[in-house]
Amino acid sequence: MTSRMLGIGFLSPAIISVCIFFLLPVLLTVVFAFTNMSTSTGIMGGDYRINTEQLRSLPDLDVSEATVERLETAGFQITEAGLTALADQFSKDTAEELREDYLGETFESRRDLERVLKDLDEPIRRTRDRKEAADLFAVTLIGERFGTEEEFRAALGTTGIDAVDHDVLTEFAYTGWTWTTDNFSLLMELPSTLRYAANTAFYVVATLTFNILFGLFLAISTFYLPGRLANTFRAIWFLPRILPPVLYVLMWNWFTWDNGFIATVMGWFGVPAKNWMMHTSTHAWTAIVLINGFVGASLGMILFSSAIKAIPTSMLYASEVDGANRWQQVRYIILPQMRWPILFMTSYQTLSLLTSFEYILLATDGGPGRSTEVWALAAFHTALNNYGGNLQYGFGAAYALVLVFIGIALSVAYLRFFNFKELLSKPRIEQ
Repeated sequence: MTSRMLGIGFLSPAIISVCIFFLLPVLLTVVFAFTNMSTSTGIMGGDYRINTEQLRSLPDLDVSEATVERLETAGFQITEAGLTALADQFSKDTAEELREDYLGETFESRRDLERVLKDLDEPIRRTRDRKEAADLFAVTLIGERFGTEEEFRAALGTTGIDAVDHDVLTEFAYTGWTWTTDNFSLLMELPSTLRYAANTAFYVVATLTFNILFGLFLAISTFYLPGRLANTFRAIWFLPRILPPVLYVLMWNWFTWDNGFIATVMGWFGVPAKNWMMHTSTHAWTAIVLINGFVGASLGMILFSSAIKAIPTSMLYASEVDGANRWQQVRYIILPQMRWPILFMTSYQTLSLLTSFEYILLATDGGPGRSTEVWALAAFHTALNNYGGNLQYGFGAAYALVLVFIGIALSVAYLRFFNFKELLSKPRIEQ
Protein backbone atom coordinates (compact mmCIF):
# COMPACT_ATOMS: atom_id res chain seq x y z
CA MET A 1 0.00 0.00 0.00
CA THR A 2 2.84 2.34 0.92
CA SER A 3 4.66 1.68 -2.34
CA ARG A 4 1.44 2.30 -4.30
CA MET A 5 0.87 5.62 -2.59
CA LEU A 6 4.51 6.52 -3.19
CA GLY A 7 4.09 5.74 -6.88
CA ILE A 8 0.96 7.89 -7.07
CA GLY A 9 2.88 10.67 -5.34
CA PHE A 10 5.63 10.54 -7.96
CA LEU A 11 3.05 10.50 -10.75
CA SER A 12 0.92 13.33 -9.32
CA PRO A 13 2.83 16.17 -11.09
CA ALA A 14 2.31 14.45 -14.43
CA ILE A 15 -1.37 13.76 -13.66
CA ILE A 16 -1.94 17.38 -12.63
CA SER A 17 -0.19 18.63 -15.78
CA VAL A 18 -2.31 16.38 -18.00
CA CYS A 19 -5.50 17.61 -16.31
CA ILE A 20 -4.56 21.30 -16.54
CA PHE A 21 -2.97 21.42 -19.98
CA PHE A 22 -4.97 18.74 -21.83
CA LEU A 23 -8.21 17.69 -20.19
CA LEU A 24 -9.27 21.15 -18.96
CA PRO A 25 -8.79 22.88 -22.37
CA VAL A 26 -10.72 20.08 -24.08
CA LEU A 27 -13.51 20.33 -21.51
CA LEU A 28 -13.70 24.13 -21.90
CA THR A 29 -13.76 23.76 -25.67
CA VAL A 30 -16.76 21.42 -25.38
CA VAL A 31 -18.54 23.85 -23.04
CA PHE A 32 -17.85 26.96 -25.15
CA ALA A 33 -18.89 25.21 -28.36
CA PHE A 34 -22.46 24.94 -27.11
CA THR A 35 -22.76 28.65 -26.24
CA ASN A 36 -23.05 31.89 -28.17
CA MET A 37 -20.19 33.52 -26.23
CA SER A 38 -18.60 36.45 -28.00
CA THR A 39 -17.08 39.84 -27.27
CA SER A 40 -20.55 41.37 -27.15
CA THR A 41 -21.92 38.82 -24.67
CA GLY A 42 -18.82 38.44 -22.52
CA ILE A 43 -18.04 35.26 -20.58
CA MET A 44 -19.40 36.22 -17.14
CA GLY A 45 -23.07 36.80 -18.02
CA GLY A 46 -24.81 39.96 -19.16
CA ASP A 47 -27.57 42.45 -18.48
CA TYR A 48 -30.88 43.36 -20.13
CA ARG A 49 -31.34 46.27 -22.51
CA ILE A 50 -33.00 47.24 -25.78
CA ASN A 51 -31.49 49.97 -27.92
CA THR A 52 -32.88 51.94 -30.83
CA GLU A 53 -31.27 49.69 -33.46
CA GLN A 54 -32.83 46.59 -31.93
CA LEU A 55 -36.29 48.06 -32.29
CA ARG A 56 -36.10 47.36 -36.01
CA SER A 57 -35.87 43.62 -35.32
CA LEU A 58 -38.88 43.45 -33.01
CA PRO A 59 -41.49 43.11 -35.80
CA ASP A 60 -39.78 39.86 -36.85
CA LEU A 61 -40.47 38.36 -33.41
CA ASP A 62 -43.80 37.17 -32.06
CA VAL A 63 -44.45 40.56 -30.48
CA SER A 64 -47.70 42.47 -30.88
CA GLU A 65 -47.79 45.72 -32.78
CA ALA A 66 -49.10 47.46 -29.68
CA THR A 67 -45.96 46.43 -27.75
CA VAL A 68 -43.66 47.69 -30.49
CA GLU A 69 -45.56 50.96 -30.63
CA ARG A 70 -45.44 51.23 -26.84
CA LEU A 71 -41.67 50.85 -26.86
CA GLU A 72 -41.23 53.31 -29.71
CA THR A 73 -43.60 55.97 -28.31
CA ALA A 74 -42.76 55.87 -24.63
CA GLY A 75 -45.05 57.65 -22.22
CA PHE A 76 -44.21 60.31 -19.65
CA GLN A 77 -44.71 60.20 -15.88
CA ILE A 78 -44.14 62.87 -13.24
CA THR A 79 -41.66 61.28 -10.84
CA GLU A 80 -39.47 62.57 -8.01
CA ALA A 81 -36.34 61.84 -10.04
CA GLY A 82 -37.65 63.90 -12.95
CA LEU A 83 -38.74 66.75 -10.64
CA THR A 84 -35.29 66.87 -9.03
CA ALA A 85 -33.67 67.11 -12.46
CA LEU A 86 -36.20 69.79 -13.47
CA ALA A 87 -35.38 71.86 -10.38
CA ASP A 88 -31.65 71.64 -11.09
CA GLN A 89 -31.89 72.52 -14.80
CA PHE A 90 -34.80 75.00 -14.90
CA SER A 91 -36.76 76.28 -11.90
CA LYS A 92 -37.39 75.05 -8.37
CA ASP A 93 -40.75 76.87 -8.27
CA THR A 94 -41.85 75.12 -11.48
CA ALA A 95 -40.78 71.77 -10.08
CA GLU A 96 -42.61 72.39 -6.79
CA GLU A 97 -45.83 73.41 -8.54
CA LEU A 98 -45.65 70.34 -10.79
CA ARG A 99 -45.11 68.15 -7.72
CA GLU A 100 -48.18 69.51 -5.92
CA ASP A 101 -50.55 69.19 -8.88
CA TYR A 102 -49.27 66.30 -11.06
CA LEU A 103 -46.96 63.97 -9.06
CA GLY A 104 -47.50 60.39 -10.27
CA GLU A 105 -49.64 61.40 -13.22
CA THR A 106 -48.85 59.90 -16.66
CA PHE A 107 -49.12 61.41 -20.14
CA GLU A 108 -49.31 59.43 -23.36
CA SER A 109 -47.60 62.03 -25.54
CA ARG A 110 -44.96 64.69 -25.21
CA ARG A 111 -47.41 67.32 -26.48
CA ASP A 112 -49.75 66.76 -23.51
CA LEU A 113 -46.92 67.22 -21.02
CA GLU A 114 -45.59 70.27 -22.83
CA ARG A 115 -49.06 71.84 -22.64
CA VAL A 116 -49.05 71.33 -18.86
CA LEU A 117 -45.60 72.88 -18.54
CA LYS A 118 -46.82 75.89 -20.52
CA ASP A 119 -50.00 76.43 -18.45
CA LEU A 120 -48.35 76.40 -15.01
CA ASP A 121 -48.26 79.51 -12.84
CA GLU A 122 -44.48 79.27 -13.17
CA PRO A 123 -44.38 78.10 -16.81
CA ILE A 124 -41.46 77.14 -19.01
CA ARG A 125 -41.88 79.66 -21.78
CA ARG A 126 -39.47 78.63 -24.56
CA THR A 127 -40.60 75.73 -26.77
CA ARG A 128 -37.12 74.21 -26.87
CA ASP A 129 -36.86 74.29 -23.07
CA ARG A 130 -40.28 72.63 -22.71
CA LYS A 131 -39.16 69.76 -24.96
CA GLU A 132 -35.99 69.26 -22.91
CA ALA A 133 -37.99 69.43 -19.67
CA ALA A 134 -40.49 66.86 -20.96
CA ASP A 135 -37.66 64.43 -21.76
CA LEU A 136 -36.77 64.41 -18.04
CA PHE A 137 -40.02 62.53 -17.37
CA ALA A 138 -39.86 60.05 -20.25
CA VAL A 139 -40.71 56.46 -19.27
CA THR A 140 -38.88 54.13 -21.65
CA LEU A 141 -36.84 50.97 -21.78
CA ILE A 142 -34.84 52.07 -24.80
CA GLY A 143 -31.20 52.52 -23.90
CA GLU A 144 -31.75 51.61 -20.23
CA ARG A 145 -29.59 48.90 -18.62
CA PHE A 146 -31.07 46.42 -16.14
CA GLY A 147 -28.79 44.16 -14.14
CA THR A 148 -31.23 41.34 -13.46
CA GLU A 149 -34.19 39.69 -15.15
CA GLU A 150 -36.45 40.73 -12.27
CA GLU A 151 -35.62 44.41 -12.76
CA PHE A 152 -36.26 44.19 -16.49
CA ARG A 153 -39.62 42.44 -16.06
CA ALA A 154 -40.64 45.01 -13.47
CA ALA A 155 -39.78 47.79 -15.93
CA LEU A 156 -41.88 46.08 -18.60
CA GLY A 157 -44.85 46.07 -16.26
CA THR A 158 -44.32 49.72 -15.31
CA THR A 159 -44.20 50.72 -18.97
CA GLY A 160 -47.55 49.05 -19.54
CA ILE A 161 -46.40 46.41 -22.02
CA ASP A 162 -48.70 43.41 -22.42
CA ALA A 163 -47.60 40.53 -20.15
CA VAL A 164 -47.93 38.10 -23.08
CA ASP A 165 -44.82 39.66 -24.67
CA HIS A 166 -42.68 39.74 -21.52
CA ASP A 167 -40.98 36.37 -22.11
CA VAL A 168 -40.05 37.15 -25.71
CA LEU A 169 -38.75 40.61 -24.86
CA THR A 170 -36.76 39.29 -21.88
CA GLU A 171 -35.00 36.73 -24.05
CA PHE A 172 -34.47 39.30 -26.80
CA ALA A 173 -33.03 41.92 -24.43
CA TYR A 174 -30.52 39.64 -22.71
CA THR A 175 -26.97 40.57 -23.72
CA GLY A 176 -25.16 37.65 -22.06
CA TRP A 177 -24.36 34.23 -23.48
CA THR A 178 -26.83 31.37 -23.67
CA TRP A 179 -26.68 27.64 -24.37
CA THR A 180 -27.24 26.81 -28.02
CA THR A 181 -26.48 24.33 -30.78
CA ASP A 182 -26.67 26.96 -33.50
CA ASN A 183 -22.88 26.98 -33.91
CA PHE A 184 -22.90 23.54 -35.49
CA SER A 185 -25.91 24.37 -37.64
CA LEU A 186 -24.05 27.43 -38.89
CA LEU A 187 -20.99 25.32 -39.66
CA MET A 188 -23.10 23.11 -41.87
CA GLU A 189 -24.63 26.08 -43.69
CA LEU A 190 -21.62 28.30 -44.36
CA PRO A 191 -20.03 27.89 -47.83
CA SER A 192 -16.61 28.56 -46.29
CA THR A 193 -16.83 25.38 -44.20
CA LEU A 194 -16.27 23.10 -47.19
CA ARG A 195 -13.45 25.30 -48.45
CA TYR A 196 -11.66 25.21 -45.08
CA ALA A 197 -12.08 21.43 -44.93
CA ALA A 198 -10.67 21.01 -48.45
CA ASN A 199 -7.77 23.34 -47.67
CA THR A 200 -6.99 21.36 -44.52
CA ALA A 201 -7.08 18.03 -46.36
CA PHE A 202 -4.75 19.31 -49.07
CA TYR A 203 -2.41 20.89 -46.53
CA VAL A 204 -2.15 17.71 -44.44
CA VAL A 205 -1.69 15.32 -47.39
CA ALA A 206 0.79 17.48 -49.33
CA THR A 207 2.90 18.43 -46.31
CA LEU A 208 2.81 14.90 -44.86
CA THR A 209 3.99 13.42 -48.16
CA PHE A 210 6.85 15.92 -48.31
CA ASN A 211 7.77 15.29 -44.65
CA ILE A 212 7.99 11.52 -44.95
CA LEU A 213 9.68 11.29 -48.36
CA PHE A 214 12.19 14.09 -47.81
CA GLY A 215 12.91 12.93 -44.26
CA LEU A 216 13.62 9.42 -45.57
CA PHE A 217 15.82 10.83 -48.32
CA LEU A 218 17.87 12.85 -45.83
CA ALA A 219 18.21 9.92 -43.43
CA ILE A 220 19.27 7.43 -46.11
CA SER A 221 21.59 9.80 -47.98
CA THR A 222 23.42 10.90 -44.81
CA PHE A 223 23.67 7.29 -43.64
CA TYR A 224 26.12 6.53 -46.45
CA LEU A 225 28.23 9.65 -45.81
CA PRO A 226 31.29 9.68 -43.55
CA GLY A 227 30.34 10.21 -39.90
CA ARG A 228 31.52 13.79 -39.42
CA LEU A 229 30.15 14.97 -42.76
CA ALA A 230 26.82 13.22 -42.10
CA ASN A 231 26.48 14.91 -38.69
CA THR A 232 27.20 18.29 -40.28
CA PHE A 233 24.47 17.83 -42.89
CA ARG A 234 21.99 16.63 -40.23
CA ALA A 235 22.73 19.67 -38.09
CA ILE A 236 22.10 21.99 -41.07
CA TRP A 237 18.81 20.30 -41.99
CA PHE A 238 17.72 20.34 -38.34
CA LEU A 239 17.89 24.14 -38.18
CA PRO A 240 14.26 24.68 -39.35
CA ARG A 241 13.12 22.60 -36.37
CA ILE A 242 15.02 24.54 -33.72
CA LEU A 243 14.62 28.06 -35.14
CA PRO A 244 11.84 30.19 -33.60
CA PRO A 245 8.85 30.16 -36.00
CA VAL A 246 8.87 33.97 -36.34
CA LEU A 247 12.53 34.03 -37.33
CA TYR A 248 12.12 31.05 -39.66
CA VAL A 249 9.16 32.57 -41.51
CA LEU A 250 10.90 35.95 -41.60
CA MET A 251 13.72 34.26 -43.49
CA TRP A 252 11.20 32.91 -46.02
CA ASN A 253 9.67 36.38 -46.35
CA TRP A 254 13.08 37.84 -47.14
CA PHE A 255 13.52 35.06 -49.68
CA THR A 256 10.15 35.40 -51.47
CA TRP A 257 8.78 38.93 -51.10
CA ASP A 258 8.82 41.49 -53.90
CA ASN A 259 12.02 43.04 -52.55
CA GLY A 260 13.55 39.73 -51.52
CA PHE A 261 16.22 37.43 -52.89
CA ILE A 262 14.20 35.71 -55.65
CA ALA A 263 12.72 38.96 -56.95
CA THR A 264 16.17 40.60 -56.97
CA VAL A 265 17.81 37.74 -58.88
CA MET A 266 14.92 37.45 -61.33
CA GLY A 267 15.09 41.21 -61.88
CA TRP A 268 18.55 40.77 -63.38
CA PHE A 269 16.85 38.82 -66.18
CA GLY A 270 14.09 41.39 -66.73
CA VAL A 271 11.37 39.64 -64.71
CA PRO A 272 9.13 42.21 -62.94
CA ALA A 273 9.36 42.16 -59.15
CA LYS A 274 6.49 40.38 -57.40
CA ASN A 275 5.73 38.67 -54.12
CA TRP A 276 6.57 35.07 -54.93
CA MET A 277 4.78 33.84 -51.80
CA MET A 278 1.49 35.72 -52.18
CA HIS A 279 1.26 36.31 -55.93
CA THR A 280 -1.23 33.47 -56.47
CA SER A 281 -2.78 30.75 -54.34
CA THR A 282 -0.45 28.22 -56.03
CA HIS A 283 2.57 30.24 -54.94
CA ALA A 284 1.16 30.50 -51.42
CA TRP A 285 0.51 26.77 -51.10
CA THR A 286 3.96 25.95 -52.45
CA ALA A 287 5.54 28.18 -49.83
CA ILE A 288 3.38 26.76 -47.04
CA VAL A 289 4.16 23.14 -47.92
CA LEU A 290 7.88 23.89 -48.10
CA ILE A 291 7.92 25.92 -44.88
CA ASN A 292 6.11 23.24 -42.90
CA GLY A 293 7.72 20.43 -44.88
CA PHE A 294 11.28 21.30 -43.93
CA VAL A 295 10.27 21.52 -40.27
CA GLY A 296 8.61 18.10 -40.34
CA ALA A 297 11.30 16.52 -42.53
CA SER A 298 14.02 17.50 -40.05
CA LEU A 299 12.24 15.58 -37.29
CA GLY A 300 11.70 12.64 -39.65
CA MET A 301 15.38 12.71 -40.60
CA ILE A 302 16.47 12.33 -36.95
CA LEU A 303 13.99 9.53 -36.25
CA PHE A 304 14.70 7.65 -39.47
CA SER A 305 18.46 8.04 -39.04
CA SER A 306 18.25 6.48 -35.58
CA ALA A 307 16.15 3.62 -36.95
CA ILE A 308 18.61 2.96 -39.79
CA LYS A 309 21.54 2.88 -37.35
CA ALA A 310 19.68 0.24 -35.33
CA ILE A 311 19.75 -2.14 -38.31
CA PRO A 312 22.47 -4.79 -37.70
CA THR A 313 25.52 -3.91 -39.80
CA SER A 314 26.04 -7.61 -40.45
CA MET A 315 23.01 -7.56 -42.74
CA LEU A 316 24.48 -4.73 -44.81
CA TYR A 317 27.92 -6.40 -44.95
CA ALA A 318 26.33 -9.69 -46.03
CA SER A 319 24.40 -7.92 -48.79
CA GLU A 320 27.59 -6.32 -50.07
CA VAL A 321 29.25 -9.74 -50.16
CA ASP A 322 26.30 -10.95 -52.24
CA GLY A 323 26.89 -8.09 -54.66
CA ALA A 324 24.03 -5.78 -53.64
CA ASN A 325 24.44 -2.12 -54.59
CA ARG A 326 23.23 0.88 -52.53
CA TRP A 327 19.79 0.98 -54.11
CA GLN A 328 19.25 -2.74 -53.50
CA GLN A 329 20.28 -2.31 -49.86
CA VAL A 330 17.78 0.50 -49.46
CA ARG A 331 14.98 -1.37 -51.19
CA TYR A 332 15.38 -4.83 -49.65
CA ILE A 333 17.01 -4.18 -46.25
CA ILE A 334 16.51 -0.61 -45.02
CA LEU A 335 12.97 0.24 -46.14
CA PRO A 336 11.34 -3.05 -44.95
CA GLN A 337 12.76 -2.44 -41.47
CA MET A 338 11.56 1.18 -41.43
CA ARG A 339 7.90 0.20 -41.27
CA TRP A 340 7.26 1.20 -37.67
CA PRO A 341 9.18 4.51 -37.77
CA ILE A 342 7.33 5.48 -40.97
CA LEU A 343 3.96 4.53 -39.49
CA PHE A 344 4.72 6.48 -36.31
CA MET A 345 5.80 9.58 -38.23
CA THR A 346 2.72 9.32 -40.44
CA SER A 347 0.32 9.21 -37.51
CA TYR A 348 2.17 11.82 -35.46
CA GLN A 349 2.58 14.27 -38.33
CA THR A 350 -1.04 13.83 -39.44
CA LEU A 351 -2.40 14.80 -36.04
CA SER A 352 0.16 17.59 -35.69
CA LEU A 353 -0.58 19.13 -39.09
CA LEU A 354 -4.32 18.82 -38.55
CA THR A 355 -4.20 21.24 -35.62
CA SER A 356 -1.20 23.42 -36.51
CA PHE A 357 -1.52 26.81 -38.15
CA GLU A 358 1.24 29.03 -36.71
CA TYR A 359 3.46 28.89 -39.81
CA ILE A 360 0.48 29.63 -42.09
CA LEU A 361 -0.55 32.51 -39.82
CA LEU A 362 2.93 34.03 -39.94
CA ALA A 363 3.49 33.42 -43.66
CA THR A 364 0.19 34.15 -45.43
CA ASP A 365 -2.42 34.62 -42.66
CA GLY A 366 -4.75 32.50 -44.78
CA GLY A 367 -4.32 34.58 -47.94
CA PRO A 368 -4.47 35.44 -50.67
CA GLY A 369 -8.25 35.72 -50.44
CA ARG A 370 -8.63 33.01 -47.75
CA SER A 371 -7.26 30.46 -50.23
CA THR A 372 -4.83 29.04 -47.63
CA GLU A 373 -7.18 29.27 -44.64
CA VAL A 374 -7.15 25.87 -42.94
CA TRP A 375 -9.62 24.69 -40.32
CA ALA A 376 -7.43 25.40 -37.29
CA LEU A 377 -6.59 28.89 -38.56
CA ALA A 378 -10.30 29.57 -39.15
CA ALA A 379 -10.96 28.63 -35.51
CA PHE A 380 -8.25 31.06 -34.40
CA HIS A 381 -9.54 33.88 -36.58
CA THR A 382 -13.12 33.31 -35.47
CA ALA A 383 -12.46 33.14 -31.74
CA LEU A 384 -9.40 35.32 -31.18
CA ASN A 385 -8.49 37.50 -34.14
CA ASN A 386 -11.28 38.13 -36.64
CA TYR A 387 -11.65 41.14 -38.89
CA GLY A 388 -15.12 42.17 -37.69
CA GLY A 389 -14.00 42.98 -34.16
CA ASN A 390 -16.60 40.74 -32.47
CA LEU A 391 -14.65 37.70 -31.30
CA GLN A 392 -16.97 34.69 -31.42
CA TYR A 393 -15.66 32.40 -28.71
CA GLY A 394 -18.48 29.86 -28.99
CA PHE A 395 -18.34 29.57 -32.76
CA GLY A 396 -14.55 29.30 -32.71
CA ALA A 397 -14.80 26.57 -30.07
CA ALA A 398 -17.20 24.70 -32.35
CA TYR A 399 -14.53 24.77 -35.07
CA ALA A 400 -11.97 23.43 -32.59
CA LEU A 401 -14.30 20.75 -31.25
CA VAL A 402 -14.71 19.34 -34.75
CA LEU A 403 -10.91 18.98 -34.90
CA VAL A 404 -10.92 17.21 -31.52
CA PHE A 405 -13.36 14.58 -32.79
CA ILE A 406 -11.48 14.19 -36.08
CA GLY A 407 -8.22 13.76 -34.15
CA ILE A 408 -9.75 11.09 -31.92
CA ALA A 409 -11.21 9.26 -34.93
CA LEU A 410 -7.89 9.34 -36.78
CA SER A 411 -6.03 8.12 -33.68
CA VAL A 412 -8.33 5.12 -33.37
CA ALA A 413 -8.06 4.44 -37.11
CA TYR A 414 -4.26 4.56 -37.00
CA LEU A 415 -4.14 2.24 -33.98
CA ARG A 416 -6.28 -0.33 -35.78
CA PHE A 417 -4.97 0.08 -39.31
CA PHE A 418 -1.27 0.16 -38.39
CA ASN A 419 -1.69 -2.49 -35.67
CA PHE A 420 0.29 -0.65 -33.02
CA LYS A 421 -0.62 -3.41 -30.57
CA GLU A 422 1.86 -5.63 -32.38
CA LEU A 423 4.54 -2.97 -31.99
CA LEU A 424 4.02 -2.79 -28.23
CA SER A 425 3.81 -6.55 -27.68
CA LYS A 426 6.72 -8.62 -26.38
CA PRO A 427 9.09 -10.19 -28.91
CA ARG A 428 8.11 -13.72 -29.83
CA ILE A 429 11.28 -15.10 -28.27
CA GLU A 430 10.12 -13.71 -24.90
CA GLN A 431 6.54 -15.00 -25.17
